[in-house]
Amino acid sequence: MKRPGKMIRQVLSSAFRKPATVRYPHVKVQMPENFRGKLKFDPGKCICCKLCMHDCPTAAITIIKRDDKQIDAEIDLSRCIYCAQCVDSCPKDALEATREFELAALSRQKLKAVFHAPPAKPQETPPNGPEKKP
Repeated sequence: MKRPGKMIRQVLSSAFRKPATVRYPHVKVQMPENFRGKLKFDPGKCICCKLCMHDCPTAAITIIKRDDKQIDAEIDLSRCIYCAQCVDSCPKDALEATREFELAALSRQKLKAVFHAPPAKPQETPPNGPEKKP
């Protein structure tokens, strides 16, 4: 220790300043407006063009077309680098970057977000029974 007086001066001046850090997780942090967090998928808007799959640099997105208008998506959050390239490339805005960032998990399986399309509504039959064509 060459100059202990200089260190004591620094310690005393820091003792009376407000800390630069936040007491996370006790104090919740508000993320900025354009923060790129966990991805959210809306299967109702998806047209199954798969541009998001092709533009994803880490191949974290898998789009599966089950039927007409029945589309499932799986996003592997352990592979995602949260660049939001898929959000930018989607022509129908089916993908959205949320502000959610607390994604810690003990297993990789819990980091797979699976989005299923809602089941198709059964076609209603008229009260008189099915119509007969002449």
